[in-house]
Amino acid sequence: MSETHTNPSGSWLDKERTIAGPGYNRWLVPPAALAIHLCIGMAYGFSVFWLPLSKAIGISSAKTCAANMSLLSELFASDCDWRISSLGWMYTLFFVLLGSSAAIWGGWLERAGPRKAGVVSALCWCGGLLISAYGIYIHQLWLLWVGSGFIGGIGLGLGYISPVSTLIKWFPDRRGMATGMAIMGFGGGAMIGSPMAAELMKYFATPTNVGVYQTFIVMGVIYFAFMMIGALSYRVPPSGWKPEGWTMPAAQANNAMITQKHVHVSKVWGIPQFWLIWIVLCMNVSAGIGVIGMASPMLQEVFGGSLIGVAKKFGELDATQKGSIAIIAAGFAALLSLFNIGGRFVWASFSDKLGRKTTYFVFFVLGGLLYASIPASAGAGSKMLFVAAFCVILSMYGGGFATVPAYLADIFGTQMVGAIHGRLLTAWATAGIIGPVVVNYMREYQINLGIPVDRVYNQTMYILVGFLVIGLIANTLVKPLADKWFMTPDELAEEKRLAHDRAMANEVGAGSGESGKTPAALVIIAWLIVGIPLAWGVYRTLQSVSKFF
Repeated sequence: MSETHTNPSGSWLDKERTIAGPGYNRWLVPPAALAIHLCIGMAYGFSVFWLPLSKAIGISSAKTCAANMSLLSELFASDCDWRISSLGWMYTLFFVLLGSSAAIWGGWLERAGPRKAGVVSALCWCGGLLISAYGIYIHQLWLLWVGSGFIGGIGLGLGYISPVSTLIKWFPDRRGMATGMAIMGFGGGAMIGSPMAAELMKYFATPTNVGVYQTFIVMGVIYFAFMMIGALSYRVPPSGWKPEGWTMPAAQANNAMITQKHVHVSKVWGIPQFWLIWIVLCMNVSAGIGVIGMASPMLQEVFGGSLIGVAKKFGELDATQKGSIAIIAAGFAALLSLFNIGGRFVWASFSDKLGRKTTYFVFFVLGGLLYASIPASAGAGSKMLFVAAFCVILSMYGGGFATVPAYLADIFGTQMVGAIHGRLLTAWATAGIIGPVVVNYMREYQINLGIPVDRVYNQTMYILVGFLVIGLIANTLVKPLADKWFMTPDELAEEKRLAHDRAMANEVGAGSGESGKTPAALVIIAWLIVGIPLAWGVYRTLQSVSKFF
């Protein structure tokens, strides 16, 4: 028994030191998760740096590299400005490393606990920003790739999955809503970070410096403070904890799609249902991520001068007119970001009532109809239908991310759901390549065929419908697991021992050093810490949205 007792002198990062005592308020956990997700979510907003970085040497205009310079040579070049396409590879690194690191270290996270994973995430993400700042200072692109792309990408993966298992265990009555709150933060990170970065670059810019490396340093310090607050605020519930007075509804207890057993993460690669849900996520994300990348240029090229009341196609507009519709398109992109973020919370919360399988059925059927309608609404010149379709599509893109952790908990149990979710995120890494490649190459292919730019996206929409059909089929085939896949009682007991789980409240209180009711003021303060930056981000985004209307 001494092997499982808490060691009071152990590290403050140890999972045993994070087990909540009696009276702990579970509503402190979502803001801790948001504090981390709002920081790492800036990965979505990194494009705000591309244009200034592409003129880091030339300042007013890019000092271009030799036309025949290879990407490998550009990584080490210090006398010419980087191409935006070369900087854009950091996006690929972000999401490939996010998926792969979550898959590799997800099992470690379950045993080490969310606090330790959150601290490592903060060190990697913020340390990566500082390495990148040095890379910008000495003008070495490879340092940006290694710093933010590789090391930062590892931080993304660990930070993204760090709260999943904990939130699901704290909210057995609202699994979808709980994970939706945290993952909403990842979608909202760019909403805060992008305008903050723009203001910082403006402040630090001089006639001889674009102000990006200073911005990286300041943001790295700010993010580190927020992420450490979030990581140190994590608490895990004792094993088998339930909200006071709550009992599992009969409908849920008898639902074959919601298991009361648990699967070990080491087995999931061989389980067909895991791969079906992998396809579900991959297809939903492939379609959505492709749309995110092309929505703004698509609006401009399809509607052209009609966006500003001029009866001209996009190619016939002068530079001033194109600048005017670019502002409108930026407002459209901001509007889509709000639906992406809101959809994460709304759809995930709905999934608690609808069921995860039914929620994804809605995503694929409604999404397919909306994608298929876009060529018609574009051809008819109906901006309202076009914009409405994209807004709903982006809400379901975000909703898919937020709903899938609860889907996994339903099918595979809660004991190792964070690790299983980590392995599933390889689907996101795959989709991050498939979606943009299909959309970009289809666009170029059709332009080379001589198809007018206002119609080059039509075929792409039907390809994305095909993605959703594949996802619909995979989702339909998801069935409850056979008993052979679940851990036996002895195996589960051993896993709980390795994960330092505790069941008795008196042991829990002794281990964490906490007992008594959490003050309401503390809960309010925790929500204000994340709520104020989020409200500021929404306000700045609404300012951009107003330009669209």
